[in-house]
Amino acid sequence: MHKLSSCLGAVALVACASQPAGIAVPSNLVPAGEHVVERLAARGVQIYECRNKVGGTGTEWVFVAPEADLLDTQGAPAGRHYAGPHWEAADGSRIIGTVKSRADAPLAGAIPWLLLSTRSVGGPGRLAKITSVQRVNTAGGAVPAASCDAASLGRTERVPYTADYILLAP
Repeated sequence: MHKLSSCLGAVALVACASQPAGIAVPSNLVPAGEHVVERLAARGVQIYECRNKVGGTGTEWVFVAPEADLLDTQGAPAGRHYAGPHWEAADGSRIIGTVKSRADAPLAGAIPWLLLSTRSVGGPGRLAKITSVQRVNTAGGAVPAASCDAASLGRTERVPYTADYILLAP
């Protein structure tokens, strides 16, 4: 289980997120016939915008995009994660994902755990053969606590988060 309160500073937060959580990944987030290729820790923000509710009255926070640095298991820079959602390595390889399934995060205030199917949209390299990504061990990143009302329309909030991205391939 995460012991977030024992972590100090952004670097320590990444170290906490990249440690095994001691909680099994739910079976709906495990793709059949694939194996783990690499584990990357993410440190960044989830960006939300205050917007009018679609087809209704009132306002709500709407997820816009992630922005995160990716670190390998040694803590070295490994790439970045951004809108799409994309994961991009320094070697130019890049994948884009589509959510296949989700599970509530065990940690309160954390974004959900996900399984995403991916496809390559970049050159050859580190990410080119990745076909699925699991987002697990999340901390933070949930919808902002700040109010979203008519006076706040268009305002964006950047909510810090950490996660592990487990890269899989056949």
